[in-house]
Amino acid sequence: MAAVSRRRLAGTIAHRTAILLYIVVALFPLFWLLKVSVTPNALLYSEGVRLWPSRTSFEHFVFVLRNSDFPLFFRNSLIVSLTTAVVVTLIAAGAGYAMSRFSFRGKLWLIGLMLVTQMFPLVMLIAPIFRMLAPIGLTNSLTGLIIVYSAFNVPFAVFLMQSFFDAIPKDLDEAAMIDGASRFQAFREIIVPLTLPGMAATLGFVFTAAWSELLFALMLISKTDASTFPVGLLSFVSKFGVNFGQMMAAGVLALIPALLFFLLIQRFLVQGLTAGAVKG
Repeated sequence: MAAVSRRRLAGTIAHRTAILLYIVVALFPLFWLLKVSVTPNALLYSEGVRLWPSRTSFEHFVFVLRNSDFPLFFRNSLIVSLTTAVVVTLIAAGAGYAMSRFSFRGKLWLIGLMLVTQMFPLVMLIAPIFRMLAPIGLTNSLTGLIIVYSAFNVPFAVFLMQSFFDAIPKDLDEAAMIDGASRFQAFREIIVPLTLPGMAATLGFVFTAAWSELLFALMLISKTDASTFPVGLLSFVSKFGVNFGQMMAAGVLALIPALLFFLLIQRFLVQGLTAGAVKG
C-alpha cells in the first residue's frame, strides 16, 4: 500500500508540474509583451535581459494612442472582425442545420467541395482574388475584406455548427412540428437556443481568425485609412529599425477586444448543449 501511495503521489506531482510548465511556457510571451511595452526607451537596450525593468513608463501607450494611426487600425479591425463573425455564424447556422437534418442530391459532393476549399494554400489564391475584387472597387475596402474573410471561414464554420446540430435529437424538431410549429419556427424557437454554445464557439473562432489575419489584409489594402491592426503593426517597422516598445504596446492594446469578447460569450461556451432538453 505504501509503495502504491508513493507512486500515486509521484504521478500527481509529475502531472501538476507538467501543467505548471505548460502554463509558464504559454503565458511567457504575453508576459514579455507586457514587460517590453512598459519599459522606457532609454532602458530597452541598456539594461540587458531582465525579467522586469528597473523603471516602468506608459510612454509607448501614450504615443500609440495619441501620435499614431493605431486607433484607426483598431476601429477597422473591430468592424471587419465583428461583421465577419456575425455574418459567418448566421450563414453557418442555417447551412449546418440543413446539412444535419436533410438529405438531398449532391450533399456528399457539397461536403467534399467545402473540404477541398480548406486544402488550398492561401498564398496561391491572393492573385486571383485581387483580380476579382479590383475591377469592382473592393480593394482598399473593408467590405472587400469582410467578403474574403467570410468566404474562407464559412466552410469550417458550417462543419462546426453541423456537429453541434448532430448532437441535438431530431425528436425535438419533430415534436415541435407535431404541435403545429413550422420547420423554421422549430429551428428558431427550439433548436437555436440549444445551440447557443455552438454559435458562441463559432463566433469566437471566426472573430479571432479575422482579427489576427495579415496576409489578405496586407495584399488587398494599401491605404492607411482602410488598414487593419495586423497591417498597422508594420508601421512600427522602418528601414532604420523596429520600435519594439511601441509595437508591444499596440499588441497589448489589441489583446483587449479579444479578451472582452470572450468574457461576454463565456457563459454560452460552458453551457451544456442539450441539458434538460429531453425529459423522461
